[in-house]
Amino acid sequence: MSKVKQTLYNILKGKFLVDEDAKKNWGFIIFLTTLALLMITSSHQIDRKVQTIASLNKEKRKLYSEFVATRSDLMKLKMESSISKRLADNGLYISQIPPQKIKVIINK
Repeated sequence: MSKVKQTLYNILKGKFLVDEDAKKNWGFIIFLTTLALLMITSSHQIDRKVQTIASLNKEKRKLYSEFVATRSDLMKLKMESSISKRLADNGLYISQIPPQKIKVIINK
């Protein structure tokens, strides 16, 4: 067997975990495992934040459309024609005679 085949065979059998330098190898394996777990955890946290942002954007669009609809309704209610219709139900009408300006002169 060639040197490369022998090395690959030893790695597959796991001899690097029981050799004299196994303590160093185990420390590196534990370090890599810890890094992998941290990466998975941060990935899940990012996914959760992205979902929260998406739901907040959806709620913001809903509230903005509600705001626009309410503002439109208010503009319709403030129009003179709608006010005069509501007042006509109570017996009040717009005067046909235009208002006159009153001048007040104060002598000192």
